[in-house]
Amino acid sequence: MYIPSSFEVTDSETLHEFIEQYSFATLITTVDGVPYATHLPLLLDRTTGPFGTLQGHFAKANPHWKSLEQSGESLAIFHGPHTYVSPRWYSGSKPAVPTWNYAVVHAYGTVALRNESEWLDGFLKRMAIKYEANADQPWQNDLPADLDEQLKQAIVGFEIKVTRLEGKFKLGQNRSVEDQLGVIAGLDQAGLTEMAEFARDHCSVDLDE
Repeated sequence: MYIPSSFEVTDSETLHEFIEQYSFATLITTVDGVPYATHLPLLLDRTTGPFGTLQGHFAKANPHWKSLEQSGESLAIFHGPHTYVSPRWYSGSKPAVPTWNYAVVHAYGTVALRNESEWLDGFLKRMAIKYEANADQPWQNDLPADLDEQLKQAIVGFEIKVTRLEGKFKLGQNRSVEDQLGVIAGLDQAGLTEMAEFARDHCSVDLDE
């Protein structure tokens, strides 16, 4: 990924937090010149290796999983908030054109398939816990045992041992403080609150000064 130094993020804690918050990823694999892409949620296990391990599952009917162990390296792309940025929001100190601000993390690694029943049980339980966490009454897996087993037979689990992480938070850090503050104000006025909050947290402006 092309990353100008102004937008580069290398802190592992920041990148891991981003992956956990924006966990719906695009997984890309290429085998013999044929690209495969699947959109799916991934869980991060921070405890394994310097960059962690990603865990996920495919529908068995999806041919993508058959390519994973042949591909060498796979790429998971995690997309954060993004938006159009108008030149109207800058200070006007110099000419400007429209742009697009965004945040992404790329995770590269090798894949191992995991089809053991115990592993799938644990993974599916962790998925439910993560995504049901904010529910007043979280869903409990009360499926009949035979149906539960039947459904597990229809999926393929996998782990990606992450060997490299890249982060790019393009938030206007290459522009003046006045321009960065102007963009945040413009985002707020346009109702783009998620992007505004992300910019407040990660751009180079110290709002406490």
